[in-house]
Amino acid sequence: MSQFYFDTNNNGHKSFELPGARPHYNPDRPGQVEHIFLDLCLDIPHQSYHGTCSIRLLPVRHGIDRLTLDAVNLNIQSVQVDEIAQDFDYNGEQLVIQLSQPTQTGKHLLIAIAYSVEKPQRGIYFIQPDQHYPNKPTQVWTQGEDEDSRFWFPCFDYPGQLSTSEIRVRVPKDLIAISNGELIDTQKDGDEKIYHWSQQQIHPTYLMTLAVGDFAEIREEWQGKPVTYYVEKSRKDDAKRSMGKTPRMMEFLSEKYGYAYAFPKYAQVCVDDFIFGGMENTSTTLLTDRCLIDERAALDNRGTESLVVHELAHQWFGDLLVIKHWSHAWIKEGMASYSEVMWTEHEYGDQEAAYYRLSEARSYLSEDSHRYRRPMVTHVYREAIELYDRHIYEKGSCVYHMIRAELGEELFWQAIHTFVQDNAHKTVETVDLLRAIEKATGRNLTFLFDQYVYRGGHPDFKVAYAWDGDANLAKVTVTQTQADKNDSKDLFDLKIPIGFGYTQPGKPAQINTFTVRVNEREQSFYFPLAEKPQFVSFDVGNHFLKTVTLEYSLPELKAQLESDPNPISRIYAAEALAKKGGLEATNALSNALKNDSFWGVQVEAAKQLAEIKLDQAFDGLLPGLQDQNAFVRRAVVEALATIKTHDSYKAVKNLVKNGDPSYYVEAAANRALGSIASVNLAEKPKEEKVIKLLQSVLESKAGWNEVVRSGAVGGLAELKTSEAALNLLLEYTQPGVPQPLRLATIRALGKISVGQSPVNLERILEKLAELAKETFFLTQVAVVMALGQMETRKAIGILRSLGEQTADGRVRRYAEEEISKVQKNVGTDNALRQMREELDQLKQQNQELKSRLEGLEAKAK
Repeated sequence: MSQFYFDTNNNGHKSFELPGARPHYNPDRPGQVEHIFLDLCLDIPHQSYHGTCSIRLLPVRHGIDRLTLDAVNLNIQSVQVDEIAQDFDYNGEQLVIQLSQPTQTGKHLLIAIAYSVEKPQRGIYFIQPDQHYPNKPTQVWTQGEDEDSRFWFPCFDYPGQLSTSEIRVRVPKDLIAISNGELIDTQKDGDEKIYHWSQQQIHPTYLMTLAVGDFAEIREEWQGKPVTYYVEKSRKDDAKRSMGKTPRMMEFLSEKYGYAYAFPKYAQVCVDDFIFGGMENTSTTLLTDRCLIDERAALDNRGTESLVVHELAHQWFGDLLVIKHWSHAWIKEGMASYSEVMWTEHEYGDQEAAYYRLSEARSYLSEDSHRYRRPMVTHVYREAIELYDRHIYEKGSCVYHMIRAELGEELFWQAIHTFVQDNAHKTVETVDLLRAIEKATGRNLTFLFDQYVYRGGHPDFKVAYAWDGDANLAKVTVTQTQADKNDSKDLFDLKIPIGFGYTQPGKPAQINTFTVRVNEREQSFYFPLAEKPQFVSFDVGNHFLKTVTLEYSLPELKAQLESDPNPISRIYAAEALAKKGGLEATNALSNALKNDSFWGVQVEAAKQLAEIKLDQAFDGLLPGLQDQNAFVRRAVVEALATIKTHDSYKAVKNLVKNGDPSYYVEAAANRALGSIASVNLAEKPKEEKVIKLLQSVLESKAGWNEVVRSGAVGGLAELKTSEAALNLLLEYTQPGVPQPLRLATIRALGKISVGQSPVNLERILEKLAELAKETFFLTQVAVVMALGQMETRKAIGILRSLGEQTADGRVRRYAEEEISKVQKNVGTDNALRQMREELDQLKQQNQELKSRLEGLEAKAK
């Protein structure tokens, strides 16, 4: 699955375990489920269906006289076992069948449950046009992970049970029905058509799926197996552009994992209103239709390609190897996320892959510092869906990379091949991965798992360097700042390569590497070298998941930014230079923005230039607006948004008026315009001009996923004291506004609320309270995010009632987390806020003076 982005004694980190969290285990198994057959008849106009669910069970022991199945809000009409009616109790959540004949081992039971469902809340979703969205397609699709299959058919709903499955479904004749496995039969019956799908390889209930719609079918193949894309008929061209690399990816992953793609076909179905990015149902992945890209989006949207390879990777990690319990979800989600890195490396090269890994690490680090810290494997939670966070996706990916770095290329792939081959069509836990590594390589990596998987956190390194010219000794001091001086439990024990770089004009840098054991809070290492190095590279290759603060002098940092072959090391040098500030650092970063061979470093140089509070930073950024690479232009615009001067306003305004080949650059310019105007242009006429300009974007730039207009909404939200901006935003929260734009506007209400008058604040709260009643998952998330940014106690009440009423565990959790944010926001009283604003003004004046002084000094030299 791909998300749509978003311990108690853990050093001031919030606890992952919310009140009500408890240990979760798989239930006792009454026997082995061997086959599940759903025979359903859909009534799409009434959002309902009826049919039978037949389950073949081989009992594991004698004398079981009752079976308990998961079944939520289903109308159970009758239960038969081997064609004999049985008594049953049903409480709306569990179906308990009283067996008239207790079980005997070796003797199969065939359970047949007749049931119907009306207006289901979860599990199966009916999408139809309505008065607000008359052009919405008619579709039905399912979503089982984590425990939602029980909302659409009765089952033993946990991942430890693997069985074959079959779905026969009756639908209107102009619609197509797609499901797992192979299509074994279709029949026409009057105005209806019956599709019969059969999945012959065993899999868990959460991977059973059904998708129905009036789709175009685009057919390709890989080694004789059908590879199909299903999309709305108007999006045919986008389908190939978005998913066309799938056969190559199947080839790549089959080779990497040492196991050919195992299922009879691979289908990808793009559906409307999907509540995730994608879901890896066995042989039939469902994707959000928002991942379909047009020609212009393809310039700088790699997200779709990553999503496609992520869900495909799950066909091995997740579907062929099934996790035994949700607590081990990192095994599949981490590898699917790491496969995004592997594909990036294969398709775009090492530097791109390294940068992709850095963005995954940052994503996890942000959750660890702002949300909570937790072990990657834990069975203590309220609902399993809470585990689907950045710890199992992005941190999981980083852990797989550390295993690869630790074992080396050849042994790593041997270990992965062994893991996949030994566990194909079985369930796995974390220990099975350790065992496969040991079996294939003889290496015991428990030390790595103990530090990164079974406990929370990561090392925070501070690295200082000094050169002793008399003795030709380099001294490197490494401090683990995450650990308490008197407590060793948070220390990491790792073998880390430290490199010394030597540069010669026109040649790549030579790096002399030593590996040291870092295992204390503070250690100094001494290295005898033939001559003084130009730069020092800590963790050569940057394979460990960590944070790093470099305390080197300016010349070393400049040399590293220019010459270190590893892009992540160059980025760490850029961050350290920005902290030093001053004209020399500004010039070094400006050069990197202009000249670095890799766009990722250019992007980071732009970000860091914005951190230096000197007017000259603007001069360094400006040429970046002309860069060939859209990612670089976007980063420059975002940096200009933080340099709130008349010059940056002019540069951004031109971009808003003249546009850019990239949607995302245009969107960033719209946001930046509002951001700069909010601070510097206090006079009303200018604010009116900005609002007028952004309004013209809203009126004329509708388009792909509403990226550009959502940028304009973000720009308006920056004008926190403007009633006119608020009025405009409220218009775009109405039903009928294209959904991506409406969601962006709902989120923006939270941001604009903090500067509004009490009367306008009430209007915002009223609007959010009304929106909170909508049941669509993404609307609820947007409302929660908006309320979490507010600075009034009244937001808490709306969050509470939304948390209590939602059917979604994620929304419940987000609502609780946002309540504590609002409580904190309310604590920041007005006097403190005013002091902050005055301090910002002083900083601005100070910057002007400092810039002049640095400029004069440079001229005098």
